[in-house]
Parts: sequence; C-alpha cells; structure tokens
Amino acid sequence: MRRIARVLLLLFAFAIPWEYSLDLGEPLGNVARIVGVLVLIVGVPAVLQAGRVRTPGPMQWLVLAFFLWLCCTYFWTIDAEVTLTKLRGYFQEVMVVWLVWEFAESPARLRDLLRAYIAGSWVLAALTIENFSSLQAAVAEPMRFVAYGQDPNDVARFLDLGFPFAALLLRSELRWPARLLARGYLPLGLFAVLLTASRGGFLAALAALGGCGILLMRRRGKMLLPVLLFVPVVATALWFVVPHTVFDRLATIPEQLQSGDLNQRINIWAVGWRAFARAPLLGTGAGTFVTAAGLAPIDTAHNTMLSILVSGGLCALFLAAAIVILAVHSVWALRGGLRIALTTALLVWMVSSLAATVEENRTTWLLLALIALAARFAVNDPQELDACFPADSSHGDIVCGPQGGTVLAVEG
Repeated sequence: MRRIARVLLLLFAFAIPWEYSLDLGEPLGNVARIVGVLVLIVGVPAVLQAGRVRTPGPMQWLVLAFFLWLCCTYFWTIDAEVTLTKLRGYFQEVMVVWLVWEFAESPARLRDLLRAYIAGSWVLAALTIENFSSLQAAVAEPMRFVAYGQDPNDVARFLDLGFPFAALLLRSELRWPARLLARGYLPLGLFAVLLTASRGGFLAALAALGGCGILLMRRRGKMLLPVLLFVPVVATALWFVVPHTVFDRLATIPEQLQSGDLNQRINIWAVGWRAFARAPLLGTGAGTFVTAAGLAPIDTAHNTMLSILVSGGLCALFLAAAIVILAVHSVWALRGGLRIALTTALLVWMVSSLAATVEENRTTWLLLALIALAARFAVNDPQELDACFPADSSHGDIVCGPQGGTVLAVEG
C-alpha cells in the first residue's frame, strides 16, 4: 500500500502545475484534485496497516493550526456557503504537507518529487506554447497566451517555481534523461513565461533565473563559458519568436511601479483594507474577501497577506507568518545547492504573493512540504541528502541511489 501511495504522490506532484487544464467538473474536479483524493484513499489504509504515523514536525503542526483556525471562522463568517466551499478546497491543498511528510521516506524521494514537478511544468509550458501556435491564436493575435483553463499569472508563477528545481537537478543529476529533463526546461519554461505576458510572473522569473545562475556557477567554473554563450542565443531567439505585443506589455512594468495603479490592484487593496478594519482580529470568514470588500465575484485580493487578514484576521496572519518564518529558518539550516534552490523558490513565492492570492494554490503547500522534508533529512540523514544534492562543487564518488541509499558511482 505504501508503494502505491508513493507512486500516486509522484503523480500528484506531476499534476499540480497543469491541474486547471484538465477539469472534469463536479463532483470530480481537476486532475490534481482527483489524484490527491486517490493518494488520501490509499494513504490512510497504508498508515493503518503500518500501525504508526510519522511524528509530525513543526511545519505540520503550524499548518494544522492554520487550517483549524480557518475552520473556526465558519462560526462567524459573513457567507457560510462560500466559507464551507473554501474550507473543502483548503483541506485538499494543505493535506499535501502531511502526505509528503508521511510517504517521502528518503532524500531520493525528495529528488523524485522535484523531478515530477518539473515534468508537470513541462506539460504546462507545452500547453501554453500550443495555445501560442494554434491557428486561432495566430489569427486573433492576442497579447497573452496561456494553457487552456489557466490564468496567465498563475501559469507564470507555477513555471517560475520550476526554474530553481531544474537548476538544482541539472547540478546534481548524473543520468542523461534526468539532466535533459532539467536542462530543457530552463529555455522552454522561460519561453512559456514570456508568452503569458504576466508582469509579476516576469519579475519573479528574473529572481528565479538569478538564483539559477548562482546555483549553476557554484557547481563548476567551467560552466561559465557555456552559460555566457547560451544566454545571448536564447535571448535573440526569444526576441524573434515572442510577439512584440508581449514585450510592449512587459515594458509597462516601470510605469506601473512608479505611477500606475498596478492594473487596478491599488483600488482592490484599498477596499480590502477597509474590510479588514471592520473585523481585524477574527476576520470575516475563510474565502470571503470578495464579499467583505464588495467586489465582483471574479475578483481576488491580489495580495496574499491582505487576503489572509480579511478572511482570518490577525490570528490567521500570525499563524501564516509563523509558517513562513519556519520555512525560512528550515531553508537556512540546509547547505549547498539545495539551500540556494529552495531559497530561490521561496523568494519567487514571496514575490508572487505580493500580487496574487497564493495561499489558495497547491503549489504553495507543496513548496512548504518540500522545505519541511529537506529540513528533516538534513537532521536525520545528512549523508544521503548530500549524496542526492551535493553541497560542494563536485559529485564525488557517492551518489544517491534510486531507492534511497547511497551507491558508488564515477562521473563520466
């Protein structure tokens, strides 16, 4: 049962980036929701069969406290139906933190989860590029291109998170299929991010690629020349392939930051702040930002902190801040390439959270789960963690085995 649960967990991580592109409607929902339910259905009997549950860490307790507090808001929510629906969604999202903690039993499993997420990001990038190359898109000449069923800003954010993971695996992998998976994603993902014309996504991509550069440069000095030759080639290709309407939109970033309204986000934040002021301690109920702020149903808070403040009040913000602080502390306790990659991913998440409600996405909770998992291995199994993700500039003679154990290997 545990083996089946582990396989389903990998499929879950694979499905998360492109989940909204395959939605079967109620009661099934999107592909990640379906696979997540399957993991839970298999995982619970697997735990009962083993007769034990892995001792939760601080991250698991904090996430549980955050979820339970949001559940409590049902007793004073201003919209019970919306809150109940949102709580069901939150459960499906935060359970990732427990599932990864329970069934990823070795650093090799952590590496497999990173591979699965990158593979899923490949699918998302390919779907976005397919939209760009479709006949309808060619005729309509839109400014933005995005995978079917997805929001452009969400797509850019999901793709951005894949960059540091890909760079980490490119730095660590010895086998060519895994290296090709990581190496190919960097230009493909960047192309897809540009096609979304997401200004926030573009800024987050710059932060992600900066971290990737640091990560790859630390691996070996001999990679400097290939990278310096590779960057202008890719930049030139993108300039000729990406529609100039995309670059025109991205060029408005300085104007929006200096004097614009951030695409009307300032107005949304203003009414959101007034909604928070009416219920500062307890909030107005999970998922009720739009109702409390008096916005249109299609609107969102476009800011994670403000969304949590309005929905759960200062109590929810305190718990959310504790989760983030713990994540930062956990990443700092790591070393080498793994620390750089997860720091970069966390930075991308923070940049994205300034203009999006990322607490409602599975990618957020998967990232937190991966950070907690890496911190656990750094304490309990540091040798194998270093074997999977070498801390120095060379692979050495010991590498991480596919089933969790170390094996001897010589780099060719």
